[in-house]
Amino acid sequence: MTKRNLVYTLLDEKTHNLTGGIYHKIQVDFAYNSNHIEGSQLSHEQTRYIFETKTVGIEPTKIDDIFETVNHFRCFDIILDHYKDPLSEKLIKTLHKQLKTGTFSSQSKEAVIGNYKKVPNFVGDMKTALPEKVSSEIKRLLLEYNKKGAHTLDDILDFHAQYEKIHPFYDGNGRTGRLILFKECLRNDIVPFIITDQYKGYYYRGLKEWQTGGEKGYLRDTCLLMQDNMKKIMDYFEIEYQ
Repeated sequence: MTKRNLVYTLLDEKTHNLTGGIYHKIQVDFAYNSNHIEGSQLSHEQTRYIFETKTVGIEPTKIDDIFETVNHFRCFDIILDHYKDPLSEKLIKTLHKQLKTGTFSSQSKEAVIGNYKKVPNFVGDMKTALPEKVSSEIKRLLLEYNKKGAHTLDDILDFHAQYEKIHPFYDGNGRTGRLILFKECLRNDIVPFIITDQYKGYYYRGLKEWQTGGEKGYLRDTCLLMQDNMKKIMDYFEIEYQ
């Protein structure tokens, strides 16, 4: 049997609203893990239920967890629709606006939906770019990245590490960053991957090492392991990869 192309299969299943395929699985796995890394309390089963039924029907939980789950499904559709497009500020801001729309946290005076942060923030114990420098730092990062043309996995990981160090938004930096990771793998014909909640400690350690000039292998090896997980899924659905 001839194996199928991943991105074309994802787009086809999305367009025709097919259930039980690889698009369905990635949507649920991606939203569950990326939101769980950031503290969501929704289970994988609850996430799947929301995706499949478009209803809640679950025990009481944080409203933001529900909104951000639904919004993540829509963000994934955005990166599929624009997977060929070069990275831009417009796309990054669009992802953030979609991710945070409707959340209670978005109503704070300090929160900005679809635009860069207005107040300084930390990631772990690390300082991030000051609000007045975010725009210029993101423009610099995009210029350096886009002028390379084709990108290797290390190029994409380097962008991700720098993006997370800038931390351009008041919230949602990790999730928008991981969506960008997935999109750029698709654009460069690299097997995409989902960072699972189980390995978030290794992921965070890898990011910090990369950002501080330490050992890049921690992040690379974690992502390669996640890539192996995706290959198993692709094998099951008879999707080709190099």
